[in-house]
Amino acid sequence: MAQLLFEIGTEEIPAGYIQPALTFMKKTARTKFKKLGLDCGKMHVVGTPRRLTLAIDDLQERQQDQRREHIGPAQKAAFDADGNPTKAAMGFARSKGLTVDDLQIIDTPKGKYLMVVEEVLGQKTEKLLPELLDELLRAIPFSKSMRWADTSLAFARPIQWLLALYDGDVVELTVENVCAGKTTRGHRFMSPEPASVDNYEDYLQRLAEKSVVVDPARRREMVIAEVEKSVKEKVGDAGRPVLHEGLIDTVTNLVEIPWGVCGSFDEKFLALPDEALITSMREHQKYFPVVDGKGRLMPVFVAVNNTDINDRNMAVSGHERVLRARLEDGLFFFNEDKKQTMASRMDGLSGIIFQHTLGTMAEKSERIAELASYLADLLDPSLKEDAVRAARLSKVDLLTEMVGEFPSLQGLIGRDYALLDGEKPGVAAAIFEHYQPVRAGGELPASLLGAVVGLADRMDTMVGCFAIGERPTGNKDAFGQRRLAIGLINIIRSQNLKLSLVDFARKALAGYDGKIEAKEDTLPQLLAFIRLRFENDLNASGLKQEVVEAATSVGFDDLCDCLARIKALDSIRTSADFAVLAGSFKRIRNIIKKNTDVQVDSSLFEKQAEQELFATLNKVSSQALPLIEARDYKAALTVMLTMKTPVDRFFDDVMVMAEDPAVRTNRLNLLTALGALVRKVGDISRMHVE
Repeated sequence: MAQLLFEIGTEEIPAGYIQPALTFMKKTARTKFKKLGLDCGKMHVVGTPRRLTLAIDDLQERQQDQRREHIGPAQKAAFDADGNPTKAAMGFARSKGLTVDDLQIIDTPKGKYLMVVEEVLGQKTEKLLPELLDELLRAIPFSKSMRWADTSLAFARPIQWLLALYDGDVVELTVENVCAGKTTRGHRFMSPEPASVDNYEDYLQRLAEKSVVVDPARRREMVIAEVEKSVKEKVGDAGRPVLHEGLIDTVTNLVEIPWGVCGSFDEKFLALPDEALITSMREHQKYFPVVDGKGRLMPVFVAVNNTDINDRNMAVSGHERVLRARLEDGLFFFNEDKKQTMASRMDGLSGIIFQHTLGTMAEKSERIAELASYLADLLDPSLKEDAVRAARLSKVDLLTEMVGEFPSLQGLIGRDYALLDGEKPGVAAAIFEHYQPVRAGGELPASLLGAVVGLADRMDTMVGCFAIGERPTGNKDAFGQRRLAIGLINIIRSQNLKLSLVDFARKALAGYDGKIEAKEDTLPQLLAFIRLRFENDLNASGLKQEVVEAATSVGFDDLCDCLARIKALDSIRTSADFAVLAGSFKRIRNIIKKNTDVQVDSSLFEKQAEQELFATLNKVSSQALPLIEARDYKAALTVMLTMKTPVDRFFDDVMVMAEDPAVRTNRLNLLTALGALVRKVGDISRMHVE
């Protein structure tokens, strides 16, 4: 067993490209070695802005020899009546580089066939590596790649050097005129000279000596330590850095070794909304904000440099000068925005297009207000006035200078400006919350008011897009409707809302009357789309697909009610009696087919088993229906389990498809009534396992 070390040295790679590339290298390398029949031990992937590195321990030194059996034509097709080989036999032998005399005849389950055995000698790993590493390098995906000079290779940034060692020896690899060697390069400014390495452990040590911390996990720890140390040196225990995980990851992949410096800015900029200050520092400059013991922003920030600096004051001054320019812009925009209230800007939404067929943002805001009013009437009429107000103001911050400069602050700026205008706190919060969740697993609206406006906004967008045929396809989802549907589902679940999706969607579609001519299948297709997202989400959470479909197939209109039925079915599915009953109901479904009549005439009963089942059905119905009305579905299912024995006896003693049409219809109606009762919870026949 030997070790492989492979480093791709480049110009500075964008921070967001590095971790996905390393993950891809590790996964793909393992797949490629497995395909070649080569075992390997632990894999290491490390990297910095200037390098992507893969190291593999205990790599098998050569492939195992293989014995491959190739089956050819049948004996009767390979030889004629006189025993002479046919073209089929000769062609098979020739394809394997053999003569007919070299072929064997073997017995198979299908008869006698020709066979040839091929002994394949395993190749040495060192012979396989050049092609494998070349393929691996060329396969690494980047969101944007570039070509340089006269090369045909597309990569994140130009490749400057390659290091490829197998068992200490250089792999004979050349990629676009760059030949692999056994040297790496240190920090571009602090120690740029090349360094020769022998193995992965030596590689880590030599780079550390040359001011490169190549392990991202270790470098991340150092970034945090540098930021905390810099704040401590500047303000002591009076402040602490805001260690945003995403920013830490970004900074980690912007430097090869971190050096923190702490700067400050004029306190006048604290007049800006916190989010604007933080965004200026974090997103634009990659600086860490600092807060005091009460969580209030301080006029202090931390920058992380890629080099140690002798004159730290000069470095701090440079960072302060850059940030000051950003904050001056922000403060100017903020002061300009304050000259108008949110309400006074509403008319300006008519100048922003939502979608060229669906109209302007002003029209969308009015539709959201109508839907929010409708939802408030259903869920909490006391919220109606505030819901309409929040809906009409929800998109106004698109017209502000601050959102124009910092688009990611949409909603946050709307909330802060609404508070400055004296709007109700609940209305201001709803302006922000109606965008939540921003992404899968994101924070949900805390208030019912925010949930109402958020639901109205999402349903308006989805209904409008489906109505004009702008529907998601495999790789097309211009309006992010998958995300909108998942957000709608999670908001309804988090607030436990009793809400009809059909009525809600129909109300939303009515908002487009006179604006567009909706396609006929708009609502069925939209509801099927939402249902699929709902089912996929539950399946991903660990619920069995058959349990989910048993509930959704009979009723999906009320999400929370559907979820309650799913939980009840899941809790009882392992019961032995339930498994038998589910099998019986699958039989019932197959027998009744399209019959829908549930009128039963007891005078037509000919068997005692019919009478017993009918009596049990009436008794169970009287007990289960109140429980179903109260949404106590587990208790209702427990009651229904008492039907198992009468159902079994019915099938043992009764011929459903009797010759007498009246008797036959009566028996079908009895089974249909039985199925209709159970289907009020779910189609348990879908949960039957053979």
